[in-house]
Formats: sequence, C-alpha cells, structure tokens
Amino acid sequence: MNLPNQLTVSRLVLTVFFLGALLVPFPYHETAALALFVAASITDYFDGAIARRHRLITNFGILMDPLADKILVCSAFIAF
Repeated sequence: MNLPNQLTVSRLVLTVFFLGALLVPFPYHETAALALFVAASITDYFDGAIARRHRLITNFGILMDPLADKILVCSAFIAF
C-alpha cells in the first residue's frame, strides 16, 4: 500500500477518533476534536498532492479518497 492510500486510511481512523473526542465529554474535548479534524483535513491535502506528484494513482485511491472525505465531513455535520 502506497503512502497516499495510507493517508486515506488514516483519515478514516482519525474520523473515528474525531467523533469520539467530540461526543465523549472530557477536559478540552472540543479542542481535541478540532485538532483531529484539522489533522484529517491535512491528510486529504497531502494524499492528493503526493499521489499526483509521484503518479501513485490507484483504483483504491480513486474510490476511497472521496469516500473518506465525505465520511469525515458528514460525520462532523451529523455530530453537530
């Protein structure tokens, strides 16, 4: 699995932790959720940039990258 695909999978994992931080109350849970959301968003940028620069475009990435983006954003809207 190449680096862009690993970043896509990590975005899915970060989405789970983002939802956990947003929904489970603990000190500074909203700040932690914001940091996780920003980290997941940054992986989206780097995943696309690396894939295009090094021509690492795969069928997995074509399918999962937009899906991971939609899962992250929709889960944030639903949680709010």
